[in-house]
Amino acid sequence: MLELDANRAPVAPKPAATVVVLRDGADALEIFCVRRHKRSGFLGGAIVFPGGKVDPADREPTWREASTGLGEREDSVADDPDEAMAFAVAASRELLEEAAILPVVGDALDERAVTALRDEWVRIDEPEASFLDFLRSHSLELDTKRLRVFARWVTPLAESRRYDTRFYVMRVPPGQRGLHDRKETVESFWATPRDLVARWERSEIFLAPPTSRTITMFDGQKTVEDALSIAQQHPLSPICPFFAKEGDESVLALPGDPLYPEEHPPPADPDAPTRFVLSNGRFVPARRG
Repeated sequence: MLELDANRAPVAPKPAATVVVLRDGADALEIFCVRRHKRSGFLGGAIVFPGGKVDPADREPTWREASTGLGEREDSVADDPDEAMAFAVAASRELLEEAAILPVVGDALDERAVTALRDEWVRIDEPEASFLDFLRSHSLELDTKRLRVFARWVTPLAESRRYDTRFYVMRVPPGQRGLHDRKETVESFWATPRDLVARWERSEIFLAPPTSRTITMFDGQKTVEDALSIAQQHPLSPICPFFAKEGDESVLALPGDPLYPEEHPPPADPDAPTRFVLSNGRFVPARRG
């Protein structure tokens, strides 16, 4: 699923955004997940959060007037205000496309309406189609202030397809449940962080390191409000795993690990793993000590 080559000439990462959608479950917090099509070029078959690349149209300056804008923290994810807005717009657009979830002012979309809206949008076979004009034609305004940024992950230099991704967290809008698109994503479900970790440990699902790290960060949280509070305290410095060999082991080292090539603040969580080690075809976390 990852094509890591330490001798590969680095390519510039593409800007991208992903959203961790949360809801209050019966006993614990639940996360919305989708499974990527196994023939996807990047992370095929993996369990991921909805997301994708920033499109040129996501950078239209008028998005600030056509949405509820950004919070101060969300505005800090890029030096250019339009670029910061573009990440939130891309996150919202990808949510609609891959998950039939969309935050709009007034909670004007229930499950049936947002699914119909998604189906209409993805049927538009025009590369330059304007998502902004599409929403305006339905008298909808993006509620981008619901998106709370909490992390930034950059694909390792050794990977052929690289992304510089802002991670957002959001409570699912009232009346919406989420549904995969049956094209890029072939399955969708809600699960507690504890259940996801257990399935991953049993090798029932594949999780990339940023996904597993995010899930374990929210493990133990009882409510969405608890998770949002944790997310607001998480540092936004970029995390770019470093691919290295240690003896016969293939390692993805994180900031704070001895194999990491640059001085960088260690993870905010002192118990967080500082590396992922390749074992039976998947990278698993290794604890310090």
